[in-house]
Amino acid sequence: MPSEPLIAVFTKNRTNPAYAGARLGADRTAQRLGARTCHFVPEAPDDIDQQIALVAQALQARPDAFVFTPVHESAVDGAIGSIDAAGIPLVNFINRMHRGNRIAFVGSDDRALAIAVAQRLFVHLNGTGNVVVMQGTPGSITSRTRLEGFLEAAGRHPGIVIVAQCAGDYQQETAQQVTQELLARGVRIDGLLCANDVMALGAIDAMTAAGRMIPVVGVNALPEAITAIKRGMLLATVDFDATKMGRVATEAAIRHLRGERVPAQILLPVQVVDASNCAPWERPLGERECPLWEDVVASV
Repeated sequence: MPSEPLIAVFTKNRTNPAYAGARLGADRTAQRLGARTCHFVPEAPDDIDQQIALVAQALQARPDAFVFTPVHESAVDGAIGSIDAAGIPLVNFINRMHRGNRIAFVGSDDRALAIAVAQRLFVHLNGTGNVVVMQGTPGSITSRTRLEGFLEAAGRHPGIVIVAQCAGDYQQETAQQVTQELLARGVRIDGLLCANDVMALGAIDAMTAAGRMIPVVGVNALPEAITAIKRGMLLATVDFDATKMGRVATEAAIRHLRGERVPAQILLPVQVVDASNCAPWERPLGERECPLWEDVVASV
């Protein structure tokens, strides 16, 4: 292994605080383990063409490893293939790749976390009501899998009716606009399932402006979401910790470069966060506890 290996870290955008946390986690782990990071982020959020171009740019720098999340579940397969062709090891994190070689995948069970947080909403609604599902970016594997989890959970409650499915593109402003349109239509909405916290916060912005608050849940356990929970504006979120994923994925890449064996899949545990247990998540992303590598490997 080089004395100071270079890790090329690919995230989807600069607008979602979860990805800022992922980059921070990668940086801190690399520094701790004597490596360097270089970040590659599309200027336009989740832009396919820009991520493809960034892969070509990164390959020119000849990094020792990639830590990579794709902006689309299939549209960047060709770029991933070019990483394989260059013989550079890759750790996939957050959004699962379905093509190309990878040393490991680091993430969470998106279906399970969606079911868990949806169940929290449905219990709050006493198992009955009209519910809207807000998905993320089209082509995002996390969005599709979370939608499947939301619908599976709804199927367990005959009194829950999914009255609309909409796309907030994992962006706060988009989610705010979509929610404004839903409220303007006058449809009765008793609850809102959002595939991430950023969209949940956008929905809350729209509801606050309209003077019509609806129970809403999200995903990520971002500090801003915890603040909304404490204020009674967000019912619950679920711990999908991109900062930890960035830390663990970067450590997996460096340990592979050292010649160590790395588990093929590392799934971090799912935990619903609400007003009853939110205190540990009040800390900024960079100050939250990260599991030790030995504990991560032991749990696989």
